[in-house]
Amino acid sequence: MDLTVPRRHGPISIRLVRQRDARVIQAELIGNRSWLRPWEATNPDGPVSFDMRAGVRRLLQQYRDGGGIPLVMEYEGEIAGQLNVWGIARGSLASATIGYWVSERFAGLGITPTSVALATDLCFRELHLHRMEICIRPENVASLRVVEKLGFRYEGLRRRYIHIAGDWRDHYAFALVREDVPEGVLERWVSGRVPAGATVIPPADRPPT
Repeated sequence: MDLTVPRRHGPISIRLVRQRDARVIQAELIGNRSWLRPWEATNPDGPVSFDMRAGVRRLLQQYRDGGGIPLVMEYEGEIAGQLNVWGIARGSLASATIGYWVSERFAGLGITPTSVALATDLCFRELHLHRMEICIRPENVASLRVVEKLGFRYEGLRRRYIHIAGDWRDHYAFALVREDVPEGVLERWVSGRVPAGATVIPPADRPPT
């Protein structure tokens, strides 16, 4: 399995991050601070160094260790964001979690749902994982649209789950298992066969209005 070879659909592709991508990624992160800050994980022990070269080295080491797959999302060959498959578990669990961010200037081009579909298909077909999860803050309307488009199933509310923007935040959990999408996530979506209602959140789990 060569992840340096892009998996693509139209102008959108995903591939393994490279060390030389660090400069471009850091520039995008700095230029998108107000856009990304509300959704970025933070460290409850205090701020950490914002050194993307070191960050990419850590991500690639996790990849070599089998714990994650750090990918970049590209639009017409230009880096538009990152998608990380993390927490890979083998054996009887055979699962992983997807997290991502996209630059504001690339928003609305279908990059995130297409990349999530490509990455999930890669994990099911090439890594032979069984379950893929995405956790989203209830306030993150754009990300909720992603799982709705792709038909990820709502599985519950995780209270105070991830430290973001200075506090522990609730997240909704969504997932797919391989049997849900025998034709593939991307094919099911582009062919219009995503079942309605999979992502519906019960009233008891919704934040008060």
